[in-house]
Amino acid sequence: MIVFDLPGLEAKSTRLTKETLEPGFWERNDASTVSRDLAMIGGRIDKWRELERERSEMETLAELLSEEDDPELSREFYERSGKLAKSVEAERIYVLLDEEHDISSAIVMIHAGAGGLDSQDWCEMLYRMYLRWAESRRFGVRVLDEQRDQGTGVKSVTFEVSGDFSYGYLKGEQGVHRLVRISPFDSAKRRHTSFASVEVLPVLPENVEVDIRPEDLKMDTFRSSGAGGQHVNMTDSAVRITHLPTGIVVSCQVERSQHMNRATAMGVLRSRLFERMLRERREQIESLQGEKRVIAWGSQIRSYTLQPFQLVKDHRSECGIGNVYAVLDGDIDELIMAYLRFVKTGLTSRRSDSSDSEAAGSADEE
Repeated sequence: MIVFDLPGLEAKSTRLTKETLEPGFWERNDASTVSRDLAMIGGRIDKWRELERERSEMETLAELLSEEDDPELSREFYERSGKLAKSVEAERIYVLLDEEHDISSAIVMIHAGAGGLDSQDWCEMLYRMYLRWAESRRFGVRVLDEQRDQGTGVKSVTFEVSGDFSYGYLKGEQGVHRLVRISPFDSAKRRHTSFASVEVLPVLPENVEVDIRPEDLKMDTFRSSGAGGQHVNMTDSAVRITHLPTGIVVSCQVERSQHMNRATAMGVLRSRLFERMLRERREQIESLQGEKRVIAWGSQIRSYTLQPFQLVKDHRSECGIGNVYAVLDGDIDELIMAYLRFVKTGLTSRRSDSSDSEAAGSADEE
């Protein structure tokens, strides 16, 4: 069961309000983050109180209608109840996005798997899908690093999606995505299966501490290979940072100066090390508890089948969508919501349409 904890939000609002009244609050590194969270929580509390007042008024209207038959009052009741239902559904997303960093912006990294041009083309298709999704929500997008092939497609791309709850929405996209289609690069027109991995990290606020020792870092500079103007392409401004203990490598080549690229790359490295720390902690707890993990990095989370039938199937929530091209054009909200509900409730989104079920089975066998 998904429960909206209004008393808990009110208690948090009171605590944050007290913090803002403390001497020297605005000198703290996390002052802007606390202020933003307080405003967000206040807005949610006000909205739910407004919905509660509307629900109470609807109960009064229902009592009046049970006593007398009033066509005009009945019309008002059904109009308002319809709007109330839509408002409640719109607010439910915030009940699903209640983890610590869900409100943060997101860093998304997509890497082509084995398969040459097909996988690189698939990587670019996923990149476009997320860009279109972000555009539909009016989220900002900033490309941090992009490695294109001379032939076609993208080998890897890293970009930041900025906007409230960007990370909360996109965190379920992490994993391996599979595409099944007739390859446009195969003269024999055979069916190919391509893979690309997606990694999603929260943009961490300044007050989150991640221990990074200077001696553990190796920094290389190189000339940018992407767009950016004469200055970017003519100087060694691009930066690649390797974290030696973990082998994590991040790079940035979109800024004008080496200093700016280094700062951006360090931000990405902080997020990757933080996510790694959390993942290791979860794995340790689940190992002690003897629990089987629902999802792990590197697991296949979703299949996109274009031939011999059309179906997008999420293998965790079991949500299936027949309009593959709409999904590839950024219409992924149904998949996102199905995953978030699955994580909270464990309930899958099975379709009653037998053709979808048969198609899903065929996709698993490909």
